[in-house]
Formats: sequence, C-alpha cells, structure tokens
Amino acid sequence: MENKVKSTLVSMTLTLFIITAVSAGLLAVVYQYTKGPIKEADLKKQKLALSQVLPNFDNNPIAEADTIPSDIPGNNFTLVVFPGKKDGKLVGVAIKTFTTKGFNGRFDVMVGFLPDGTIYNSMPLNEHETPGLGDKMDPAKSDFTKQFARKNPATFKLKVKKDGGDVDAITAATISSRAYCDALQRAYNAFKKLDLKKFSNK
Repeated sequence: MENKVKSTLVSMTLTLFIITAVSAGLLAVVYQYTKGPIKEADLKKQKLALSQVLPNFDNNPIAEADTIPSDIPGNNFTLVVFPGKKDGKLVGVAIKTFTTKGFNGRFDVMVGFLPDGTIYNSMPLNEHETPGLGDKMDPAKSDFTKQFARKNPATFKLKVKKDGGDVDAITAATISSRAYCDALQRAYNAFKKLDLKKFSNK
C-alpha cells in the first residue's frame, strides 16, 4: 500500500512537472511571436503622441531621446525626454511622464513644452480609468486636455479647482483629474531642470 502511494505521488509530481515545463515553453514561444508586434505598436503610438504634443518638427525625437529619473524615491520609474527640432532649432521638448495616482493605478502621459515652459499640448498614453468617467481625459471623448494647452505651469496651477488650482476637473472623476495634473506637474518639474542647450547641440 505504501509503495502504491509513493508511486502515485511520483507520477503526480512528474505529471505536474511536465505540464509546467510545457506551459513555460508555450509562453516563451508566444512571447517571441508577439514582442515584435507589441513593440511596433508602442512605437507607432509614441510617434503619434509626439506629433500631437509638439510643434512641427523635422528631426527624429525618438532617436535623440534621453531618460531622467523620476522624483519618486525608491523606484525605477523614469521619464523620457524627446527634443523636437525644426531646421536644427529646438522648437519644443516632449516628456513622457506618469502618475501612480489614477483611480485604477499608474498611467502615462505625453506632454510637450515650448522652450519657455509653456505647455503646447498633452495626451494620455495608456490610461485604464473608469469608462464614461475618468477615461474622458482622452481627447477624443472630451475637451479636458485642451485647458492645459498654451498654459505655463509657472502661473497656471496644475491642481483641480477643488484643491485651489486652475484646472476644471472631469465631472465625477476628480481622482483621475488629480492624477493627470500630477503627471503634468512631474513633467514640468523635470523640464525646469533640463539643459535645453544640450538638446540644441545634439
């Protein structure tokens, strides 16, 4: 009886091992086949965002991009800086920023600044906020993001009006609105520390 139990246990363990190994192998194969298309889709989305948040440019901002650490200690989050140039002259800087304060967690935002710090435009990249509420930060669903365009955070307070700022929150989505402001403020704080001459000379 004891030998039969041991034999059954060994068989179950071996079966479980085989299933795990096969599953891991299948996941690896799927990853190899999908990582290319996923990377290509992300690149396409990034290019579209840059065309929306920067004035007309004729360089390749992605090829000239640089990374800087975030202002949140204890994590590996980074911001990505994309210089936009026209005829060799810097016309703006786009920053891929983020917030961890969304209703459904972290999401990224692409925001473009003119050389004087004025926001040219901004757009969310991968938000998963509540449909019909927080997801109205999408420019296709509301005018929420338009209020930031041509505003300089030096004088335009990037907080919702309920918190003493200048931003009109999305109706019934104050948390998502605050999160968007948080992402823009993080980008502006980073922009102020940039050496724009470095990008102009690249």
